[in-house]
This record gives sequence, C-alpha cells and structure tokens, in this order.
Amino acid sequence: MKIVSKFPVKTALAVAILSAGFTQSAFADPFLPGNLIVSETVYNNAANVTIGQTLSGGGKAVADGSSLNVFKNEVPDPSFGVSSAILLKQMTTSGTLLNTMTIDSNVMTTSFASKSELALNISTDGKSVSFMGYAAPLNQLDVSNSNTTQAFDSTNPVTTTNARAIGSVNLSTGALSVIDVNAYSGNNGRAAIEANGQYYMVGNAGNGSGNAAQLSALSDNTGVQTISATNPGNGNTTVIGAATAPAGSTGYQHGFSLTQLQDPTKAVGVNYAADKTGKDDNFRGETIFNNTLFVTKGSGSNGVDTVYQVGATGALANGGVIPANAAITILPGFNAISEKVVEAASGAIVTANAAATTYNTAHAAAIAAGTVTAHAFQSPAASSHPFGIWFGDANTLFVADEGDGIRTDVVNVLNKVTTNAGLQEWQNIGGTWTETQIFQTGLVGQLDTAAQGVLGWTVQEDGLRNITGQKNADGSFTIYGTTSTVSNEITHDLGADPNQIVAINIFANSTAANTAFTVLQTAAAGARFGGVAVAPAAVPVPAAVWLFGTGLMGLFGSTRRRKAN
Repeated sequence: MKIVSKFPVKTALAVAILSAGFTQSAFADPFLPGNLIVSETVYNNAANVTIGQTLSGGGKAVADGSSLNVFKNEVPDPSFGVSSAILLKQMTTSGTLLNTMTIDSNVMTTSFASKSELALNISTDGKSVSFMGYAAPLNQLDVSNSNTTQAFDSTNPVTTTNARAIGSVNLSTGALSVIDVNAYSGNNGRAAIEANGQYYMVGNAGNGSGNAAQLSALSDNTGVQTISATNPGNGNTTVIGAATAPAGSTGYQHGFSLTQLQDPTKAVGVNYAADKTGKDDNFRGETIFNNTLFVTKGSGSNGVDTVYQVGATGALANGGVIPANAAITILPGFNAISEKVVEAASGAIVTANAAATTYNTAHAAAIAAGTVTAHAFQSPAASSHPFGIWFGDANTLFVADEGDGIRTDVVNVLNKVTTNAGLQEWQNIGGTWTETQIFQTGLVGQLDTAAQGVLGWTVQEDGLRNITGQKNADGSFTIYGTTSTVSNEITHDLGADPNQIVAINIFANSTAANTAFTVLQTAAAGARFGGVAVAPAAVPVPAAVWLFGTGLMGLFGSTRRRKAN
C-alpha cells in the first residue's frame, strides 16, 4: 500500500454555503460529515487522436481528439477509451460545490467514457471512501480493456497491460492510498468497499475470444474479488464464490450460475443451460448493510440482471471476512429470469408491450398446467438494469435502474422501454422483497438543454447509476444519485455525454405521481460524474432542512412524514 498524498484542495467559493448544522471552522477537515462526495472525470486533451491513426483496440480513427468527436472512435474500435484524471468533489446536500480533490494521475486514473466506473463507497468503519481505476498514465488509449498480468489474454485486441487500482481517501486527513491489483483483466473494476481490513470489489473480466482454459482463468479474475487493504502483496486478488462447474468446462462460474435456476420456459425441474464462462458474475454495484455484502448485475446478455447477496447474512460481523467459497444468491422476490430469455421474448424490432403479450400468451397454458414455473415468471417489459443499491433500513431497499440505454433517434426509440428506469423502492414483506414504487418524475426523459447547446445533439436522462442516501430524523429518506444518459447522436459512446447529480425525498405517502427528483449539478460537456457518497454524519439531517436548502419546502411542506420504524 502506498500513501500517496494529502488533500490538495481547490477552493470553489470564497465563502462556502455550509450544510445545515455545521460551522465555518469545521471546513478545516477535508470532508465534512453530512456533505456529499462526488467522483468526476474530465476529458480535455485534443491531441490524443488524429484521424487515420491505428487504434490500440483495432481499426483506424474516424474522428479527431476533440471532446465532441473523439468518442465516435468506438465505431472502428469497440474498446475505445482514454485514461483521464479522477476528481473528488465535496458538495453540500443542496449541490453547492465547496472544494475539489484531484487524485494524483501519476498513480491512478480512470477511463473516459467507461460509464460503470468510479462508484464511491464509505468503509464500514466510516473512516475512508474507496473507488477503482487504473495504474495507467493520463491519455492512454483503451486502458479499460487492457490485460492485467495475472490473466493475460493473447486474444484480447487491446495488447497493453495495466494493473487495476483501488484508491482510498481518509476522510479526516485527506491522505490517499492506492493499491495496484491484477483483477478484471480485459475489462474494468467498478467499485470497492473496505471492511475489516479487506477490500471487496466488483467488476468484469474478458475482452477476447480465448478457449475454455483462457475463459476459466478470466472467470477466476472477475465477479467479486477481495484483497487485504494493509498487506496486498503482489496485487493478486482472491475470487469470492464457490466454483459451480469444473475449470475448463462451459459455464465455469464463481458463486452464481444460471444453471442453479429453473428455466420458466421449460418443464418443471428443468434448469437453464450453462451460460458463457465467467459472465454470470458480471457485477457492477455493491453495498454492505448489516454486515452483509450485496451486489448487482444489470448489463450483458448472460446470467440474470438482478440483486444478489454474497455469503451468509452478517458474515462481516465481529471482524469477520467472507470466505472464498461463499454462495452468491438472488434476493428472494427479485428477478430470476435469464437475460437471454428476456431478450428473446422482447424481440429486436417489436415494442415491449407487444412482446410481453406474445410471451404471456405463449406460456399461459403451460403455467396453468403447471409445466412451467409461474413463481419466477415476469414479462419482458419488466426487465431491469440494476446498478447502485442502498438500504434505507432492514425492510427498505432502493435500487438504481439505469434504463435500457437505447438511443433516442427515430429508428431506435421505437424499441425503447422506460418501465423500470429510475429509482425502485422495494419492501421486505415476510422475507420476500416486493417492488412497491418506481420514481421517475423529474428524471427519466428529462432533457439536458445546456448540453444540447454545446454538443449539437440532444441528451436526456435515462435512469440512475450509483446512489447513496440517508434516513432522516423524521423517518423519511433522501436519496442522491448520478444519472445515466441517452442521446440521438448514433455514432459516439453514450457514456461520454454529460450527466447529472440528482436528489429525491421519499416520505410515507410519497408516490411516483407526487414525488420528483431535483437536479443538484449538471456535468459540463466533456465531463462525467461517477459515484456519490455521504460523508458519515453523527446525527441524521431532517428532511425539512434538506428541502429548505434546495428550495423545495413549499412542494413538500404539507406532506405527511414517514414514521420511523
């Protein structure tokens, strides 16, 4: 582990507007309790690419290195990206920027426009915030699909080698420590949480076309990984999750395999066939609640897009660790249908409603006859893309759904489904999780008019990626998140479009119809927000204080508060 630097603050305001309940003198600390910490990255080097140059992931550049054009190079090079600096911004909960910490790019960068990166997680002891990136210099091409030394894949079109990196900032001193790790070869690490002296990471591996042995090595390198935070050795991580098939066989996974589930389109007792090796555990969001680790999967055509528990309930209590052979299981009540089944039922050129009707009609008789399992059945229109998750309490779980990512141009928008995009609220009822509401107002479909004026194409919010929150003294919840975006420009990487930081207050009688998101900050063109965290506070902030700070008191002032559990 390397202690890299102290907090290099760039003051944003001469006189900061303080979060409620704290004094001016408290701002001597790097991150004040109760303030937001937001990760951001900015692309700003037009000299990176020239038209016609050979790209490291294949093909020749079709666009120059300007921020408006450079990410159109994902057309000839699907691995295209540019390593960029990591910024940690401190904001009040009303969105006022207080200061910015620039992570030393000599030791750690991220990849623009890898939209699944830079999640922020507070350690379980409340002392630090962690995130993932790369041990790569600024302005290196295709770093997010480079190999690592532990699982080098000769079939990967990106031939460079870069360790992934875990960064951690002490919230009291501002000291940055970085550990280089060999996880997630050929793809990216998305998030890391420190608990009891261990980092628990999620991410994906693989970017080639290797044989069974190579795919098994990459499977060992993906999913949930762990490493000591104080004694990382050579950076080789340990995969969490018992192997579900022999190494070298099709469907060799760690912790969760599609083969463990009943196939609802087949006779009772017939499980799914094995999926592509290593891809059932392509996780991207994570949180720890009540000493238990939870992760999400919401992308790729393999496995199940849903919410999972890693290991036993309370495994991290009393200084515990999650063992390497831990089970990874779907939370009761959450989606348990193969993404391939959902995609096949949805169809490539029909609307979701028509596909759902076809799917339901085709299987109604079988369900009634008991030859297909009805308990796991849901229509394709209900397909989700889970990203960040946050527990309000033991019986309330909020899930960020980033939307389907389908562009809004005239051709593609015909297939767009917004059913589950936004913020899902789930309640634990008798041990089974039930989705009660989906909050979309003020978020899904909202236009970023400022970006349109600069970019020349329309950008709109598609859903949420990373989220965090707080349970307020009156029993309500305040959720903060970073958004996902789509646009009508069909040749560039959608992850390069500027997104937003949003917030929403949820009371006992809040509904999707009477509750809306408010925008705290919008990224500038050529910038992207990643994750969001709340610096641990000793006392919860009442929702009324937050509403006053955001100017929404009049909207919710007469709303009945959620009673504390």
